[in-house]
Amino acid sequence: MDSWIELLHTALPFLIKGAGFTVFFALIAMVLGLALGFAVALLRIAKVPVLAQIAAVYVSAMRGTPLLVQIFVIYYGLPSVGIEFDPVTAGILALTLNVAAYLSESMRGAIAGVSRNQWLAGYSLGLNWWQTMRHVIAPQALRLAVPSLSNSLISLIKDTSLVSVITVTELMLATKEVIAQTFQPLPLYLAAAAIYWLLSALFERVQRAVEKKLEFAHRH
Repeated sequence: MDSWIELLHTALPFLIKGAGFTVFFALIAMVLGLALGFAVALLRIAKVPVLAQIAAVYVSAMRGTPLLVQIFVIYYGLPSVGIEFDPVTAGILALTLNVAAYLSESMRGAIAGVSRNQWLAGYSLGLNWWQTMRHVIAPQALRLAVPSLSNSLISLIKDTSLVSVITVTELMLATKEVIAQTFQPLPLYLAAAAIYWLLSALFERVQRAVEKKLEFAHRH
């Protein structure tokens, strides 16, 4: 046990640095995914059949194939047709495209959950479709979507471990590098699991705080 404590004391700075990159990748992919996911959600509910069908195929493809395969396609497959990305860019791109598909469904469901009367109220005020969406529907849909969006972020934090396969130095790859030097996999993998758990618990607390704030604002 003393050897484990000494090992973890030595390895912890490397693991924390890797965890920092994990959070960075997750937040960047989440922000980009929100923007793309919202656009895809709008296309799914738009009155343009071709665009709605393209968006539906994209969502189905992203949700129906493993994220690991998507990472391989982007990093190892696209160079064969002349499109190359460095590992970090490829990792963020794969995470963004994947999470955007799930976020689009969350936002589409939240938009559908807003009463039809809210649309009619917006139109009665002289707002067009986009203005009604922006000023009336989207704020209400966001409140409904917060739990689902927060869960997606927590899942994304864990999914970042997959980008270690393309040599992106986040928490999992940092752990593997320390293991390669110490030959002590059990305590280090347990430490990495504990860090993922702590990160998830932290964002769960943030989620509950945001939900309470939005609920308070809604009541007042």
